Amino acid sequence: MKIKIAWIGKTKEAAIQSLTNEYLKRISRYVQTEGLALRDEAALLQLCGRAAPGKVTKTVSGAKSTLVLMDSRGKQFSSEEFAQFLGNYRDRNPAPLVFAIGPADGFSAATRSAAQHIISLGNMTLAHELARVVLLEQVYRAFTILKGHPYHSGH
Repeated sequence: MKIKIAWIGKTKEAAIQSLTNEYLKRISRYVQTEGLALRDEAALLQLCGRAAPGKVTKTVSGAKSTLVLMDSRGKQFSSEEFAQFLGNYRDRNPAPLVFAIGPADGFSAATRSAAQHIISLGNMTLAHELARVVLLEQVYRAFTILKGHPYHSGH
């Protein structure tokens, strides 16, 4: 299984980059992981093996990936349910899994329609850089749940 965490735009805060690097390192103990800063949604779609709407590309790089958008209107999971989602995906699907944190205005309708899953981190609004750290922590927590590691106490 390979997981890519992608976000639109450059990281502005050094503390966010430090936390991003720490959680990517932790997650890599369980699964091959990559963090990617992308310039826009078209780059995200290309990364996932899909052409941007209205654009014709000669070739789309790489195999298709499963695209999971992080969006407040998406499905909400408990940490245990999210771990089950990742475990089921790992056991049943060889395609890379791409989690995407969008631009400040949210994802376009075209990008939303290209996604296989839309997940919410909760009803509260989070700054996009903070949402990335929350997502990374939850991915790490999910793998510790799957492995029976004591990091997740169930509270």
